[in-house]
Amino acid sequence: DITADTQEEEALALTQIRCLCTAYKEKYSKNHFLQSLMTSEIPTYDVTERALRMHIDPEEHRILFLVETKTPLDETVMEVLKNLFPAQRKVFLIPVTECILAILRPIKPTESKEEIPVIAHTIVGTLNTEALINVQVAYSGILNHLQELPGAFRDTSLALQVGKLFYSEQTVFPYDHLGIGRLIYQLPTSVCDGFLKEIFGNSIPDSIDEETAATVDRFLQNNLNIAETARQLHMHRNTLIYRLEQVEKRTGLDLRKFEDAMTFKIATMVMNYLKTERNF
Repeated sequence: DITADTQEEEALALTQIRCLCTAYKEKYSKNHFLQSLMTSEIPTYDVTERALRMHIDPEEHRILFLVETKTPLDETVMEVLKNLFPAQRKVFLIPVTECILAILRPIKPTESKEEIPVIAHTIVGTLNTEALINVQVAYSGILNHLQELPGAFRDTSLALQVGKLFYSEQTVFPYDHLGIGRLIYQLPTSVCDGFLKEIFGNSIPDSIDEETAATVDRFLQNNLNIAETARQLHMHRNTLIYRLEQVEKRTGLDLRKFEDAMTFKIATMVMNYLKTERNF
């Protein structure tokens, strides 16, 4: 019951009560605590005490996964993940944005580092089959203490961004296997522009059509083996050679030579990076 002389005073009292309820909920919400910790809103010296207050073991070894969907997260996705990671295993599902969910999972003493990619692929496969949704997952290294969560979140966020940009055909991105994509992602755009101008002069190609790009990618994956690439693509050998020659006419790079193939691969990654940056 609220007793007030005016409607304005009653409305103000109700607002204050709602604020108190929200503040109490946030103060004692484990997910809110972990979300604030990931974004470095909680000072390091306060982590252990606040974690123990919420019955979270700060020294338990954990792994952080970031799951990104193309559409906003819904109840189906959350239910599937709750079934995959039951609450009694002390797994936290923490919304980061409307399309990104963080999963903080303990690592059992019997589990090895090699099992972490298997867990990531299990997340992808389970959501694909049970929630009928395509996702991409990045994961961190093993956290020895909850204080390491902000750094793990930065590493995993970077892995997700780099993975989506340079390795979009993959679904799982380890934080420590980003390859040359990590280097390119952190280069200034002016350096990238200079590199492309050095390779292509003033005739920098705007883009490579999807069919040609897919052909070249498969050719590179097969270590420049024309016969194997043609077989996998169900394509005549001469057709493949013709496409490679068309790329050479446009770019001046003969992809049948290792150095030119490597240059082309890096150049296309740089072009994709610049395109993304400038679209933002």
